[in-house]
Amino acid sequence: MVGIDLSGKTALITGGTGGIGLAAGLELGAAGANTVLTYRWGSHSEEEIGRLFKEKGAPVPLLLEADVSHEEDTRAVMAQIAEKYPGIDIFISNVGFAMKAETLNDYRKKSLYKSFDYSVWPLIDYVRCAKETFGRYPATIVGVSSNGPDNYYRGYDYVAASKALLEFFTRYMSVHLYREGCRVNAIRFGTVKTPSFTAIFGEEYFKWLKECKGVGEDSMLTPADCGKVILAVCSGLMNAMNGQIINADLGLPFQDNAMMDYITQRSGASARES
Repeated sequence: MVGIDLSGKTALITGGTGGIGLAAGLELGAAGANTVLTYRWGSHSEEEIGRLFKEKGAPVPLLLEADVSHEEDTRAVMAQIAEKYPGIDIFISNVGFAMKAETLNDYRKKSLYKSFDYSVWPLIDYVRCAKETFGRYPATIVGVSSNGPDNYYRGYDYVAASKALLEFFTRYMSVHLYREGCRVNAIRFGTVKTPSFTAIFGEEYFKWLKECKGVGEDSMLTPADCGKVILAVCSGLMNAMNGQIINADLGLPFQDNAMMDYITQRSGASARES
């Protein structure tokens, strides 16, 4: 079996102190990479994160506070990385932030652009700034997306729009950077219980999913699952892929439709009658 050895590589992950970002950092670190994790909101314990990495046998990460929507913060991040590492080999654009819009009347141009500032522009700005700082682009660039662009989720409007634009730039950047030896891909994850997901849909969603559809949390993706997918894309074993939007969702959206709901409900009723 071919092992994954990222020793000597440096991976930068935005929004890396929780959820999918932290899980990706742990997997990349366990493979030998030096990791840099940015954070802005939410509580995190540097001591606890360090403990998690040590348990994985991974180098303790460098944690940097930065607002990904502020270009001056981006340059400060690059300057701090340059003090410790010669470059960035892997970049994971993981931050996603958007206001919740329930109806058409909730739409605001300012809110839409703010979503783009946080969820889309860093994919471009961090990559360009890495080139300015280190003289080279990250060889592996990954945008974290969702299946929102292809599915309707109430209140998810701004997020879905941001993910669609993220995927657009993924494809175009893959062309611009191909001759630089870079690979640019995006990963669409299915439902993952993370703080950001719960903030939009609520804890009640998972209770409903269990009671009404028979899908427990043990049947859904975990952040650890997502981290392994990101590791695979960054491993070098998948360098034949470029400009791709990769679905990682356990195949659940394929069977999530009204007909399957009806069949499941009817089967349950028949079983109770017998």
